[in-house]
Amino acid sequence: MAVPEPLYQQIASLIEDAIVEEALGEGQRAPSTNELANFHSINPATARRGVALLAARGVLHKVRGVGMFVSQGARRRVLDRRREEFAGAFLAPVVDEAVRLRLTRAQLHELIDKVAESRGFYGL
Repeated sequence: MAVPEPLYQQIASLIEDAIVEEALGEGQRAPSTNELANFHSINPATARRGVALLAARGVLHKVRGVGMFVSQGARRRVLDRRREEFAGAFLAPVVDEAVRLRLTRAQLHELIDKVAESRGFYGL
């Protein structure tokens, strides 16, 4: 069973999702820590920690006296990091469970194809 992500990481992931989905574009102001805290009913320090994590990754940068902004190349950085982490974070647990269930590779592939098709994903 997976351990839930800490709140600050959830906040960082939500902002990254907005960047990946292009709801937040490069050069746009990111929500402030107070806006995030109020919207999600969390402690501002928790929101600040999530924003700081993205700043450390080069996804956001601070403009003194104005706020945090989406950095140039942020979308590419987020996508690259997520692609690097994808197999370990998502596929390894699936394969581990398939092994426990004694599924064959063909059965696992068939299940993945069924789920993908049910979500409208037919490949690129």
